[in-house]
Amino acid sequence: MVRARLSMQQIVQRRRRAGLVARSAEREAFRANFDIPPGDAGHRFLFHVHGNAGVGKTRLLREFEHIARERGALTSYVDESAGGIPEAMETMCRQFAAQGHRFKDLERLLAAHRERRHEAELAALAALEPGSDSGPSAGSMAVARAGLAGLGLVPGAGAFAGVLDPTRLAQGADRLRTGLSARFRTYEDVQLVLSPESVLTPVLADELDGVTADVPWIVLFFDTYERTGPLLDAWLHEVMTSERYGPFPAAVVVVTAGQRPVDTTRWGAFADFMTALPLQPFTEAESRGLLAGRGITAEPVVAEVLRLTGGLPVLVSMLAGTGPTGPDEVADPSATAVERFLKWEPHPVRRAAALAGALPRRLDADVFRVVADCDEDQLDELYAWVAGLPFADDHGGRLRYHDVVRAPMLRLQRGRSPRGWAERQRRLADVFRQWREESGAGRDTGTLCADEDWSELRTAELYHRLCARDREALSEVLHDLVEACDQGEAVAARWVGVLQDAGRDADVPGLASWGRQLSAALSAGGTRAVLTELLAATTPVPSATPGTALPRTVPAGDPHPPHDPPSWDASPPEPASWQPDERLREPGDWDVTLPPPLLARIHRVVALSHAARGAYEAAVSELGRALALTPDDAGTRALRGEYGRVLGRHEQAAGDLERAVALDPADEYAWASLGATRLVHGEAQAALTALDRALELKPDYSWALIRRARVWRELGDPGRRLADLDRAVALDPGSPWAHCERGDALRAAGRDEEALAAYDLALTLDPGYASAYASRGASHFNLGRSAEALADLERALEIDPSYAWAGTQRDMVVRHRDG
Repeated sequence: MVRARLSMQQIVQRRRRAGLVARSAEREAFRANFDIPPGDAGHRFLFHVHGNAGVGKTRLLREFEHIARERGALTSYVDESAGGIPEAMETMCRQFAAQGHRFKDLERLLAAHRERRHEAELAALAALEPGSDSGPSAGSMAVARAGLAGLGLVPGAGAFAGVLDPTRLAQGADRLRTGLSARFRTYEDVQLVLSPESVLTPVLADELDGVTADVPWIVLFFDTYERTGPLLDAWLHEVMTSERYGPFPAAVVVVTAGQRPVDTTRWGAFADFMTALPLQPFTEAESRGLLAGRGITAEPVVAEVLRLTGGLPVLVSMLAGTGPTGPDEVADPSATAVERFLKWEPHPVRRAAALAGALPRRLDADVFRVVADCDEDQLDELYAWVAGLPFADDHGGRLRYHDVVRAPMLRLQRGRSPRGWAERQRRLADVFRQWREESGAGRDTGTLCADEDWSELRTAELYHRLCARDREALSEVLHDLVEACDQGEAVAARWVGVLQDAGRDADVPGLASWGRQLSAALSAGGTRAVLTELLAATTPVPSATPGTALPRTVPAGDPHPPHDPPSWDASPPEPASWQPDERLREPGDWDVTLPPPLLARIHRVVALSHAARGAYEAAVSELGRALALTPDDAGTRALRGEYGRVLGRHEQAAGDLERAVALDPADEYAWASLGATRLVHGEAQAALTALDRALELKPDYSWALIRRARVWRELGDPGRRLADLDRAVALDPGSPWAHCERGDALRAAGRDEEALAAYDLALTLDPGYASAYASRGASHFNLGRSAEALADLERALEIDPSYAWAGTQRDMVVRHRDG
């Protein structure tokens, strides 16, 4: 009779589950919840497992998943590999499909989200740097992505969440929506870019509701919540406690696990519907029970295990798995903790394999082949053995040693053979470099760091170079970090993590200091704070500069009202979400001098982030610092000229813009801004020359067409004025500014009924556009409709009480009515 043999996976699973025997209370609380109907007051919709690293949170969640499936539940398991809400939903869809339930509608929308976001990024980049063959710059990426929901200007998701207040975030989304409405066919397409969760979540809810006909329960697990929580917690709270996304099926149970307790400011009112499960190290009785279950009862052996582990479950389980049989095997008091962990594994090749597996941050069979010193025919067997170790957790097909085990293993190897340590680190770095070059071959280098596979290879390469004390690697990390900041917080965090991990694992205080400073900046102020911190490493931190408030006489898309010049009233600066406390300081062998072009690039990105929130004074100052480093950078000079024009500093702006077009005669952005500046000076012909040149370079440049239409107005050519505005509207039908300017031209030509239609379109696109109300009021008055005229002019003054032209028109209407 042939005996049934267990598979490797079954053996590994049994070993892992065996480590959870002491969590009977937590397992029973979770299991009992399935016997309580959702409508019963005792039912819990949320379980939050929390505790310090090493207490077995992931193992408990895996046991919960096993219990849930025993009860017929459909489950999903999301960990830190999900970089946001859409990525979390993609993980759910894959896992549900593997259990026989396809969420086809949600999968379709997720695919559309990826496509629309890519289109929006390309469109924004093309508008900012058309014709560039060198890939998008950090500055252009910052502007192009500033309003994209997945990267930043919608509260709760993205690169700049936490840097700007919710009002400005909403304004940024409104400005982007104006441009996207012309590109995408439907409102849903726009929302898939600006606020993907608002489109995807109701579909997720419907799909989950539909599957309840086939399964009694649905359990959603979110592990490593200390990392995923900042991305998912606010969304999850809204899903579970509000009607924003529609009804959620009552058969859903959510389980989260992280190092910190639940956020009581957010979840406090939900306390009656959730259960917190704080995990502590095993008690002595629990540790003894686990050891006895593995056949380890000899008191000297048990006492030594208890002493070494302090009851930390991962260590108790690991030592129990090595099977010590006598006191002599644990009696050596001079051995380090790591040596004691491995002493009970008699085979030297296995001992070496376990230590080698600790070197990379993540381990798979390919990486193991590089680090393991063994014969080729032993590799598969050894890797299977390492994969079965209690401290080698499986994360998406790759192993990651538990921190409390990996750290002493690294210290042991580093101290025992410093040269051998460095040689192995260099070997790993070389292999990751080779794989990274293969992954990036023939691809756009400007966006590679946003690719998860490529960035993981690159950060692994840099991590191992830093561990080998390659001093040039630090400069490369910081250079890459600037690129990564363009892609958002989640991407930038990967490079910051390299510094933290290498500083800790290679015991390099300088690197650890860089990592702590930059991580604190990223958490407190997002990518802009990281760039500011990088500047602090080389230049003094600039003092705060008052921002500039922009009156809402203009719609998003153009910073100028069509009638009066703006009154640039200085407003107090916004409270800074992050201010570096001190300059980054490094030991001499890790000093880094950032090259001037990189410093200038950082200054420009910071300037763009200032401008995105209307702080043009601060933006101009930052661009001045960039130009001090790279005075012949045409793009930076053109940007400073444009911001100077916005601030009303026309002489300075003209100087910058003239220099910019001299440096780069093919820069249509600089030519267009120069034309607008010359018009303010009363130089209509010079303005026309500059704007003609901009339109020669870019015939579909709607901003330049609207500016040239103003020149035709000054030159007394209403036909050409209207022709340019007709073309601008055709090119950018989603621009309220273009429609309002066209309405003004029609009104000036005595075609007030047509002008009203143009103003109506402008106000449909931007209901807060004061100039469109004022202009529509003037047309109503021309047509003898005093009541409608007065209502529109009053509305314009409500939006912008300082709007002088609207006040003059209102007074004229009142005098006419009263006279």
